[in-house]
Amino acid sequence: MDNYGTHKTPSIKAWFARHPRFQIHFTPTSASWLNQVERWFATLTERYLRRSTHRSTRQLEDAIRRYLDVYNANPQPFAWSKSADDILTSLERFCGRVQHAAG
Repeated sequence: MDNYGTHKTPSIKAWFARHPRFQIHFTPTSASWLNQVERWFATLTERYLRRSTHRSTRQLEDAIRRYLDVYNANPQPFAWSKSADDILTSLERFCGRVQHAAG
């Protein structure tokens, strides 16, 4: 999981308490592969959906399919913009904050 606040709500904590076989493992902010998926959807929204009008779910679905056709005609992989050293430095700062808050 990332460190987003919804994972820390009382209802989520209660669910995990009732299901002890599940263990929570947090990833540092901006270190998850899921961020690349989120970035792809942000690009879809910014480039294709934000200023458009869809009068039905069908129109929205058609617009998304058109974007997929355009994107898939020349797909480009997302690339990490930080070096491993930058990520490790950020992780070190995060761990220091967590240890300080817990201590």
